[in-house]
Amino acid sequence: MGHLPVDLRASLRLFAFYLANGTVDVDLLDGFDYRPALFQFGSSLEQVFAIYSNVLEIDSDGNVLNDGDAQYRAAQWIRSFCDPTYQVEPPFEAWETELHGP
Repeated sequence: MGHLPVDLRASLRLFAFYLANGTVDVDLLDGFDYRPALFQFGSSLEQVFAIYSNVLEIDSDGNVLNDGDAQYRAAQWIRSFCDPTYQVEPPFEAWETELHGP
């Protein structure tokens, strides 16, 4: 079995970096320190990575096509998790929030 494409690994690494730094989509999440809420229990962090990876698209060469879109959708979930008044538009579809596993 091969490795994940380099571009995909880079996108995942940078997403994790931005998430840990509190800088995922700073326009949408400005003023929200979501880290305590996400890192206190694993399930919310797990949901963020599920949304990011479910939305992320790659081409046949392994190049990431929509990193910004995937980060934005994850940021929308984070915002709605931390701010109950925030409305996600468009609402999440089931495939975006699905948790995959063994």
